[in-house]
Parts: sequence; C-alpha cells; structure tokens
Amino acid sequence: MHLVLFIIFGGLCVAGALNLLFQRHPINAALSLIVVMSSLAVLYLLLGAEFLAAAQVIVYSGAIMVLFTFVIMLLNAGREDRTHGSKAAYLVGIPGAAALFATLVYIFLSYRTQLGGASIGNYLVTTSDLSRVLFRDLLLPFEVTSVLILVAVLGAVVLARKEH
Repeated sequence: MHLVLFIIFGGLCVAGALNLLFQRHPINAALSLIVVMSSLAVLYLLLGAEFLAAAQVIVYSGAIMVLFTFVIMLLNAGREDRTHGSKAAYLVGIPGAAALFATLVYIFLSYRTQLGGASIGNYLVTTSDLSRVLFRDLLLPFEVTSVLILVAVLGAVVLARKEH
C-alpha cells in the first residue's frame, strides 16, 4: 500500500512540477506549486515524519503559498513574453541532462541491492520531544521570527500601495 501511495503522490508531485514549468499564467503556476507542496507532505507522511508533513502543509502549502498568491495578485502580473531561449542553452543543456539521466540510471541499476540500507540510529525523536524543544526552549526566537514575518508583510503592503 505504501508503494502504491508513493507512486501516486510521487507522480502527482512530478506532474505538478512540470505543470508549474509550462504554465503561462502566474496564478495557475502558484496553484501547481501548491499541488507539489501538498504531495511532498504526503510523501513525508509515508516516511513516518508526521511533524514534517504537518509543517509542510501549514507553513508551505498554507502560509507561503498564500503569500505568493497575494504578491502575484498585488503585482497584477499579466502574460509574459515568450522567448525561445538561447542556442547555447540547448547545446549544453540537452546533452547535460542526458548525461545526468544516464549516470543516475547506471547508479540505480548497478547498486540496486545496496540502496535502502541506511539507518539513522537508535534514537527516535517524537513529535512531543520536538514540540517541547520548539515551544519551551526556543519560544523567543520562534515568536520573534513570526513578528518579523508579519512586519515584512505589512511593509510590502505599504510599499506596494498606490498613492492617490
């Protein structure tokens, strides 16, 4: 079941990333990025990292992407001019991507039996341990960071406001 979910959400993540690259409208690109971030949260959940999955949904899929969407709407970004790229990028990029793909295929096929044998040790960090450190020992830096983000958002709104 884990393998099936991994394949589904891994494919959804790759499809969202490709849609992000080929999207012409900025709002649609931001929505594709939300799909990628949410799929990554499910992949983290499959790995057993519940806190990281929750943080991915709350921080990245929620707060950061709302901020991106807000900035895109604030800038009123329309369509972009389409360029065909440089010939140097095609001459270097396509063979480079093919070489990288061939190297990865070689590594995965030749070391197939050795993959997946890594361990992180005997110590297990639970969500309660992590939250205790975050909200007791590091409470002041956590709150200062949230206030700084709030001030930065308010400053961006004030700077972007049009004078009448």
